[in-house]
Order: sequence, then structure tokens, then C-alpha cells
Amino acid sequence: MMALSKTNRVRRLLALAFSACLMPLAAWAAPSIDAVSGSLQNRTEVVRIDLSEPLDEVPAGFVVQKPARIALDFPGVTNAVGSQSIVINQGNVRSAQVAEAGDRTRVVLDLKQPTSYRARLEGNSVFIELSPVAVAAAQPVESVFAESRSHDRRALLGVDFRRGVDSAGRVLVDLPSDDVGVDIQRQGNKVLVQFLDTSLPEGLRRRLDVTDFGTPVQMISTREEGSRVRMEIEAAGNWEYNAYQRDRQLVVEVSAERVDPNKLTQGPGFHGEKLSLNFQNIDVRSLLQVIADFTDFNIVTSDSVQGNLTLRLKDVPWDQALDIILEAKDLGMKRQGNVIRIAPKDEMAAKERADLEAKAAIRELETLVTESFQLNYTKASELRDQLTSSSGGGGSGSSRTLLSDRGSVIIDRRTNQVFISDIPSRLEQIRQMIAKLDIPIRQVLIEARIVEASDSFGRSLGVKLGGADLRAVRGGDAGYRVGGSNRLAFGGDYDAITGTTGETGSSASSQFVSFPAGLSSGASPATFAISLFSSAANRFLNLELSALEADGRGRIVSSPRVVTGDQTKAVIKQGQERPYQEATSSGATAVSFKEAVLKLEVTPQITPEGNVILDLIVNKDSFEPTQPGFEPAINKKEVQTNVLVENGGTVVIGGIFELLEDESVTKVPLLGDIPAVGNLFKSRTRESEKRETLVFITPKIVSSSAAVR
Repeated sequence: MMALSKTNRVRRLLALAFSACLMPLAAWAAPSIDAVSGSLQNRTEVVRIDLSEPLDEVPAGFVVQKPARIALDFPGVTNAVGSQSIVINQGNVRSAQVAEAGDRTRVVLDLKQPTSYRARLEGNSVFIELSPVAVAAAQPVESVFAESRSHDRRALLGVDFRRGVDSAGRVLVDLPSDDVGVDIQRQGNKVLVQFLDTSLPEGLRRRLDVTDFGTPVQMISTREEGSRVRMEIEAAGNWEYNAYQRDRQLVVEVSAERVDPNKLTQGPGFHGEKLSLNFQNIDVRSLLQVIADFTDFNIVTSDSVQGNLTLRLKDVPWDQALDIILEAKDLGMKRQGNVIRIAPKDEMAAKERADLEAKAAIRELETLVTESFQLNYTKASELRDQLTSSSGGGGSGSSRTLLSDRGSVIIDRRTNQVFISDIPSRLEQIRQMIAKLDIPIRQVLIEARIVEASDSFGRSLGVKLGGADLRAVRGGDAGYRVGGSNRLAFGGDYDAITGTTGETGSSASSQFVSFPAGLSSGASPATFAISLFSSAANRFLNLELSALEADGRGRIVSSPRVVTGDQTKAVIKQGQERPYQEATSSGATAVSFKEAVLKLEVTPQITPEGNVILDLIVNKDSFEPTQPGFEPAINKKEVQTNVLVENGGTVVIGGIFELLEDESVTKVPLLGDIPAVGNLFKSRTRESEKRETLVFITPKIVSSSAAVR
């Protein structure tokens, strides 16, 4: 019997606590958000979101400029924080809002200033790393007319509407840039979107009636209000919305609220009308009848449902009370319309197993249907392999992926068609899979720039000193003269002087100091020579000074580029091969080839956020001079890495810097150490060379329209 007597208040509280302990574990089956906290790690602001279970992928999110917010959606996750607002006050983060709606939970970070973020998974936690806030330089305030202000504001480029998956309405707004401030709120049956510091062209100031598309969206109104653009999206029925931004396009998706046919009331938690129950040792079948009388549902109870139950519940939603009763007696429930069928879980599992076995038996007798599929982008042989491949899950047995045991596949490579024979239910699944697989692959243009720069400087000073005595050559003739009465002779070099003075024999034989200037580059130095001789022209003293200074700068730019599909390896190379002889195992010689090439080998992967992950190998090789017949020596420059780059961005993936400095002195021992005069017996050389190699990579996602052109 029902009773609400005050004398049993203590007993009722104890019974309520006991019933809370019997709540079904299904409420905790889904992962939940347990805590949200903020911290500072390596000068980076980090928001940590702890969950009860690890996630499979990073949650999707979007950034709102004004007010400054970051929102992340966790599908299939419940809110177990206990409070919807969490005060953080750490750096740029004010607080965090946790709200559960439908089958997902949204976490909104309220910021002081707008910024971007990066999310990563570690165990059961999601870490949100906030980018540093750029401080804008103060600008003088200028008074301008309202008419001129409207010209400074950026205009929206387009507003469009599309029907999405599961009859969802998608509003597409083309923004003038990716940093436009957007504020999105839900007001009753409308979604209000405001674009800050923007204008609206005349052609976009209109109301769009999209009722005929069959989505929850009924009307889209866009107008300009002051310094902002206001958009109102009117929807009908039970709906929910999701907004995200990709590059310069904002997408607001409005979809019907998902309905779980097995739930008694829709939405998270329990929403049934509250009731109070106080029973002592009541029959379970009678208790279920009481709940049936209280609700609009018809309850069908199996004959195997037996036993008594004592409970006391006060102001509890009726769907929660029914859940508690079923869990306490190990009963299962299945809803069909407004009829609820209740039976022991073992009995329901046995019936479901029998139903599945009956369906399997029917499939063995069902008539096969043959259907042909024309493939546009996927090879027929690849699709056949996917349909006929087996997956055993690590066990000894294996199962076909989509084809039934009676299904078969025939391909025609000439027309790229697939002919599949199977039961109708499997054909429908295959048809859906082909629609998702037979799509054009996204392509990426990868451009590499290899820049080799060099800067060299060299300086060298040298000397040649020699003499000759012609008395023995000329038979002791003391009166022989050269050039009249001159006692000095000048020339460009040592050989020119010896020719002018009439010296015989090799000029090299008359030198006793020879340290000419010279650099490793092989450049020829400038020279100046002088000869001092006696009046009788029998004795000569020759001096040659040489000096050389070289300054050089060079740059080599190599730019290989290649276009390939997503997750498809591509190689492009240019160079040469040189033959050489090597001995074989039999003792004979054979001709082999060795190549030195400029090569780019890359495998791109496009991420859901629109960035590109590149698996790269870049080579820049060149041959060294070698003797014929020997194995060629190769100068190798190679970088191998894996890097994440934004679409259209450029990153330096590697670099090599070399600095060569050399300073040398060549001299005659003892004589070269004499102050001042010692410079005639030595040469000095100083060289410096800098070489630097940098490798730049730029990936660009090629759009379908660009590929057609």
C-alpha cells in the first residue's frame, strides 16, 4: 500500500538510501567527465579534462572570437562533474562550463582573450594546450564618420544551405578571413549567430525559406545591425545544433534530437513524472502493475517474473523507479512503441538468441539477388579483396566481412564493374559501403626547396727571390752591359725580368727563395718583379712579390615537387648514374652503376583538421672526381623525418652549417723570423669558407576544381 506518514520518516530515508545503492550500473556504463582543472606546464597554459575511460580520438571543437571561448564536444560522454560551472582563473582561462545535451557533453572554456589551441590524449585525460595570446600594439584612436567605418569592415562572402546526413540542416557561411569573431547562442526555437565587425552585401540581405528540404531548419534570416551581421536560424520540433569553423567557412548544423527507442523518456538522465512508493514485501508483478497504472505505458510481464520486494521511494521519476525495480530483481526490459515487455534477463537473452538463429536459418533459404556496381574511383580488384577478406580476430576461426556464406563476387577489369550475388540484406550493406569507398581521393602537392649557400674569402702574400752571376757564362767579360747604363729593371713577374736582363738558363735555377701566393681555389695572383744588377752587368739580384685576395658568394636552389594522393607514396628524382667495375664471386669483373640524384620521396596524410602529415626522405647527392675504373665517391646530403604541416604552410625540416677557417705561414727557417727583412723569406695565406644547406617543405591540398583545370 502507499503511505506518506510522518512517523515513518526515518524508515523511509533508510529505504531511500538502500534503493539508491540498487540503481542500475547501466547509468555508469558510458564514459563520463570526472574533473576539469587548469595548470601551467613549461610556460604553456594547459586545461586538463579527466574522464572515466580513455577516448578513441581527440574531441572535435571550435573557437569563438567574441566572446572569447573554446568549445569541445564529447559524443557518448556524460557529465559526472556535479557542477556545470568550474572556476579556474589560471592565466587566460576564466572558467569552464560543462553541459550535457542529448548523447554528448560540451565543455566550453571562457577565456579573457581569444586564442587557438591544440588537444591531445594521454590515458584517461584530454589536455588542451592554449597558444600564447598575441598582444596588439596600441593604436591611436582616430575619429571617423560612420559612413567610412562601414567600408573598413570586412564583408561576408556567401550564405548557403545544404541538407546533410540524417536529414540535418547545414548552414554554410563563407567568411572574409579565418579570424572573424563569431558569437553563437540558442534562443528558444532559434539559433542566433552574430558576426562581429563585419558587413553584409545587399545580395545576401534576405530570408531563406528552407522548409521544403525536410530538415528541422525552417527559415534563415540574415541582416546587418550596426557593426555586426545578425543571422537567425529558425527550427521546428525537438532539435540540437553543432557549430564549427574550417578555414574561412563557418558551418552551423541543426539536426533532430536523437531518439533512443529503448529509453522510456528521452534526454540524459530520468525525466519521468515523480512518484512516491512505500511497500513492504510486495509482489513484483503487483508493483509493476502500480507503475503501469501511473504511466501511459502498457506493461506485459512474463510468467517467470516472481518474488517480493520491499522499497521506499519518495519523489522519484517513475522511469528511474522502474529501472531500480528491474535491476533489483535481475529483470530485463524491451520497449515497442507504448508497450513495455518485462522478463528475466536470461529469458530475454535466450529469446533474442532464438530469434537470431531463426533469422540465420531464413538467410540460408533466402533467394539470392545479383546486382552490378559501376566503380568510378576504386579498382574492382581492390573492392573484391575487401569483400572477400577474412578476419579471425586472433582466433582459429574466420568470418567473411560483408558477404554472407552464400555470397559471391565477380569483377570485370575492362569496365571496372563488380557483380555481387547475395541476399538482399547483405546487398544493402554492401551498397552503403561502396558509396563511402568509391569517392575521389584527395590529392596533395608537395614542394621541396633545397637551398645551398656558400660564402668564401681568401688572402695570400708570396715572394720569389733569386740571383745570377754571368761572369762564368760570358767568359769573364767584365765590360758586358745590358740596356745601356741602367742599374734597375722592372717586369710583371720573375721570368719577364730574367728575359730583360739577359740572364741565361732556367729562371727556376737562379731562385733560392720561392714562396708564391696561392689559394685552394686555384686563382692566379697578381705579381710584380724587380731586378738589381751591377754596372758591369755580371751579377743580378731578382725579387718578385705576389698577392692574391678572393671573395666569393654562391647559391644553389633545387626545387623538386610532386602531386600524389592521400596516404599514397610518391617519388621524384633527377640525376645521373656512373658505371664502375667490381669483382664478382667467380673472380670475373662486372659493370655496376651508382647513382647520385636529387630525390624527393614522400607519403602524405591529410588530417581531419585539414593539416598534412608528411613522411619524408629528401636527398641531394653529387659525384666526387675519381679515377676511371674505381667506385665513384658520392657527396651525400639526406634528411628523413615525419612532420605535421598546416595546409599551404612552409616549414624548415633540416639544415647543415659548415665553417672552414685556415691560416698558414710558409717560410725559410731563421731567415723568415728576422723582423721586417724576414717577410722576403716567407708567404702568408688566410682562407675562410662558410657553407649552409637548408631544406624547406610546403604541402598544399589540391581542390577538385583545381585538379580539373
